Amino acid sequence: MTEPTTDATTETENDTETADSPMTDATTTTTRTDAATDAPWRDRSLTAAARATALIAELTLDEKIAQLYGIWIGASDDGDDVAPHQHEMSGEVDLDALLPKGLGQITRAFGTAPVDPALGAQSLARLQERIVASSRFGIPALVHEECLAGFAAYGATAYPVPLSWAATFDPELIERMSRRIGDDMRSVGVHQGLAPVLDVVRDARWGRVEETMGEDPYLVGSVGTAYVRGLEASGIVATLKHFVGYSASRAGRNLAPVSMGAREVADVLLPPFEMVVREAKPRSVMNAYTDLDGVPTAADRELLTGLLRETWGFEGTVVADYFSVAFLQTLHGTAGDLGDAAAAALEAGIDVELPTVHAFGAPLVRAVADGRLDERVIDRALLRVLVQKVEVGLLDDPAAPAAAAAQKGAVDLDPAENRALARRIAEQAIVLLRNDGTLPLAAPRRIAVVGPTADDPLAVLGCYAFPTHVGVHHPESGLGIELPTLVEALRAEFPTAEIGVAAGTSIDGGETDGIAQAVELAASTDVVVLALGDRAGLFGRGTSGEGCDAETLDLPGAQGALLEAVLDAGTPTVLTLLAGRPYVLGTAPERAAGIVQAFFPGEEGTRAVAGILAGRVNPSGRLPVSVPATPGAQPSTYLASTLARRNEVSNIDPTARYPFGHGLGYASFAWSDLLVESGEASTDGAVRMSLTVTNTGDRAGAEIVQLYLHDPVASVVRPVQRLVGFRRVVLEPGASVGLRVEVPADLAAFTGRDGLRVVEPGTLVLGFGRSSADLPLQATVELTGPVRVVDHTRALHPTWSVDPAGADAR
Repeated sequence: MTEPTTDATTETENDTETADSPMTDATTTTTRTDAATDAPWRDRSLTAAARATALIAELTLDEKIAQLYGIWIGASDDGDDVAPHQHEMSGEVDLDALLPKGLGQITRAFGTAPVDPALGAQSLARLQERIVASSRFGIPALVHEECLAGFAAYGATAYPVPLSWAATFDPELIERMSRRIGDDMRSVGVHQGLAPVLDVVRDARWGRVEETMGEDPYLVGSVGTAYVRGLEASGIVATLKHFVGYSASRAGRNLAPVSMGAREVADVLLPPFEMVVREAKPRSVMNAYTDLDGVPTAADRELLTGLLRETWGFEGTVVADYFSVAFLQTLHGTAGDLGDAAAAALEAGIDVELPTVHAFGAPLVRAVADGRLDERVIDRALLRVLVQKVEVGLLDDPAAPAAAAAQKGAVDLDPAENRALARRIAEQAIVLLRNDGTLPLAAPRRIAVVGPTADDPLAVLGCYAFPTHVGVHHPESGLGIELPTLVEALRAEFPTAEIGVAAGTSIDGGETDGIAQAVELAASTDVVVLALGDRAGLFGRGTSGEGCDAETLDLPGAQGALLEAVLDAGTPTVLTLLAGRPYVLGTAPERAAGIVQAFFPGEEGTRAVAGILAGRVNPSGRLPVSVPATPGAQPSTYLASTLARRNEVSNIDPTARYPFGHGLGYASFAWSDLLVESGEASTDGAVRMSLTVTNTGDRAGAEIVQLYLHDPVASVVRPVQRLVGFRRVVLEPGASVGLRVEVPADLAAFTGRDGLRVVEPGTLVLGFGRSSADLPLQATVELTGPVRVVDHTRALHPTWSVDPAGADAR
């Protein structure tokens, strides 16, 4: 493992100054007014709101505004973007001029360039000391970082991407992960994490599919709630994003307009945010870049204030996605200048401009001066910001975590405990799509490992893992973490096998001259592991990731041709996908011996794949997104009405090759004894059901019992099936478990013709499924009584209980 270069570390230290250097004139001329410890904003016996209000009364306009923006020190403006239009929006920051006014946030002290964590903590502690010493009231800055698939810092654990979290169908496991992520961030002085992504996939061509938790609102909300609980329990401010509509952009293009009706927004895109706000109490929300029917979300008061705060009761901060306030002028054309953009964003409900001072600087000062914005709007945002700073301890002992980490001398952000958890998540997330009986492999003598992701250490990482997000711009610093390739993992798993390797082609270069050699190797071996997939990147530098959208869902480059040529060789072939989105798999569903789908499974991902191929691990992942049968039937998800499905009047068949929820294992399960306590319930009541699940195989395994709702007749068009609950059940061979579930009528609610959410009387079909297309047990029930209007206090989950008989159900 290579350490970060001296240049990268020195650059970070220079950017933040050192504690030994003399203060600048701007700093030394500042008069501190809060030296007395009895200042009300220092009084820990007062409420956070009271402390914040007392401080606001003392601040000048410039000092107030300074708390509403961040500073991105060291951000590149030479085209190496990690944010949209970064090279246009970033520039030199004059800290000497800014700090006497104060500072709201520090952007990505660890996630901008490779820096040793201990040195980074030391540098951050010094910067906080400088911020405190430079301004009248000594208000430290809140520090935020990315944590989409782990703390995005050099040397930190790279966990599986969110699409893999969802594939586990195990929220408790994801909560454990996010708690560890938060503890690592907090230990070096970070306060806020920009995760999770609660966008629901509507078009798999969108590059950020890997960052989502799939195409079902209930699954996204359930796993997202768990992630937020873990992060907040560690003391880190969780940030929900992107509110709302980002994933529904036209043609799957990043940062594109959204054309979607209010009902689809309400019933598909908003429920995950509603669930997480209500059940996990996150303290921050980030707006989406997009516009909804012509209204940019960054300036949408009805969304950011009316719905989020006044209806749902959210009390935290709303932070702007990077540069999105300025985009109101430059991309949306709804603001005449940056002052108008700042005023519109603040009026709508955005509190903090990220990542660096732009519209909330001089343009905002002018907007207040010339009457375009009432200063009371700034005070409203400032109160939220300062309350949060009080809550995270910034007005009490601001540099304690960073200083403590710096004093340790060494900080390990990838300890064995993290790696073990990353491995377990990867093992539970990998989905076995097909198996003709070849898997698990029975000690093959010769294995051919073919394909462009076979010997690539980065093939397991998504676009927000540090090595792919930032590290690619600093190759001299090395990866920072151990990333065994699939070839290395297979050699370790099958130590006596002769393993040959051939790339065949690159991920997206389109070369075909290496295919013949790959086929020759495949024809001369006992089994082929064909490793295909994606390269994570940003803004066109990869095949998956932010700004890496796909025109079709064909495998990138010449991988489709390689796939068919290897299958033609006739050797049993296990297709193994290390990818960020689902792809069309050619004739593999009919001809491959097995298909293993791993959605960027993280630093332990190749070991997990190897364990599944060998049978050491019994696969239990389920698809959080459908795998398409044809490349052009997008946008398409399983949440489809009858009219949106295959029919006789169109030549395009959108039916998935592998449906949402699908996944195989090496154990077999029988479902039986479906019992409905009563076939009738009122629209404000509940249906009670039970079933038995038995492991009929010869090894322990996990079954995911999925509960779907079908509403045959409704006042508006409804999807044919919709997930409303799930239960992960682990059983030893021969063991059974009785599952009982109470299904509130509220789960049948939808947005009616008048825009109100209603539960209607009538027939419902509740089905227990192995996937959205395989429901072996179904029951018809009747809801009686009047149409019932429900709101954000309605029931969101079924209630499960277990009659144990050798089961581990959770």
